[in-house]
Amino acid sequence: MASWLAHIVLILGIGFVIGPFVYMILTSITTDNFSLPSPQKLLNSEKTLVNYVEAWNKNNFSSYFVNSLFVSSATMILSLSLACTTAYAFARFPFPGKEFLFKLFLFSMFVPAILNIIPQFTIIKSLGLVDTYSGLILVYISTGVVGSTFFLRGFFERIPTELEESIVIDGGNRWTIFRAIYIPLSLPAIGTLGIFAFSGTWDEFILALTLIKTEAQRTLPIALQLFRGQYATYYGLFFAASMMALMPIIAIFVIFQKQFVNPNLSEGSVKG
Repeated sequence: MASWLAHIVLILGIGFVIGPFVYMILTSITTDNFSLPSPQKLLNSEKTLVNYVEAWNKNNFSSYFVNSLFVSSATMILSLSLACTTAYAFARFPFPGKEFLFKLFLFSMFVPAILNIIPQFTIIKSLGLVDTYSGLILVYISTGVVGSTFFLRGFFERIPTELEESIVIDGGNRWTIFRAIYIPLSLPAIGTLGIFAFSGTWDEFILALTLIKTEAQRTLPIALQLFRGQYATYYGLFFAASMMALMPIIAIFVIFQKQFVNPNLSEGSVKG
């Protein structure tokens, strides 16, 4: 009895999670949806991909898609590079005031993001980077690198220092140790942070709207808002655009999930 009950709860939970996603897909391949269609209408209506074609060519969606792809990819690569080197310095390099500086570094995590918008805009404006991808990427990196550094520092500190001895004997320097030991053993953590960095930038709306003024340079979340009318929303187009916006997130997860291996890899390498 308990086993049946557990299965029922599990099925209901899966349906609760997957149901809205399936409804979104079915609506996106159904025409004439100015209101949310009933499940019966979705099942009985003719299926077509015309909404995807129209959404791709409407409201500069394709251009905004490419813009977001560039901004998110650049942010992910630069943010992870900076976080890895910073975390390595905090984990393995002794220097005066290290712990105080690290705690001060982490303090910014407790400041609500909405409070940072005006100071960030002021700084970007003083640098002459308003309405540029450089300014937007710089802000994205500054907001994400702190959490990534905190996470990676703990991961680096778990890697035994005994692994460094063979490289030191062969005349390797700190950079060689970092590249040959810390990066390969930290790929699970880096992969996880890569997903968060890309997805967090991909669907960010407020900063992109604040810093980017030129219409041709705007990013995808702004394009999605254009599919929602003031008085009516064509849900077929809106859901089709949303599904296409979801594809890069799924692709990034598929790419980085290969790195999700045994977290005790470093301990095993010492024992071997």
